[in-house]
Amino acid sequence: MRHAKSSWGQPGLADHARPLNERGKRSARALGEWLRRQNFSPNQILSSTSRRTRETCERLGFEVETRFLDSLYHAEPDDLLGALQQGEGECVLVLGHNPGIGDFAQDIVDTPPDHARFADFPTGATLVVDFDIDDWSALTPGTRGHVAGFVVPRELVG
Repeated sequence: MRHAKSSWGQPGLADHARPLNERGKRSARALGEWLRRQNFSPNQILSSTSRRTRETCERLGFEVETRFLDSLYHAEPDDLLGALQQGEGECVLVLGHNPGIGDFAQDIVDTPPDHARFADFPTGATLVVDFDIDDWSALTPGTRGHVAGFVVPRELVG
């Protein structure tokens, strides 16, 4: 998942400290509801430490173990893979930033979803992938999974 829409309303604010804007707050709540309705509730969340990812995570509304990792702030696909290899539970949500999270999404699917926004992975884009592995440590470069779901916030909140 890419963080929800952030605010650019405070000139000079460090990128790491940018909060969600109002649309982003609504979108994050809607994404959490979508994940629950689709039976994709995570057992664990691995998130960047930025303010906007923390706020997205909070508004998703899952009461699960959450690890905020500095290594996921503007992470490259290899960093995201390394974090996910440490995941615990059947369903792990990784919350990050573009371009890394979008590139990672492209790398881990056998067939991309037939969706106009998958390639640019806009804010709040959420991809659910089913892997044929027994443990997250078995996820290696080149492992591809089946797309179980993909949504962008505009489909949920307009």
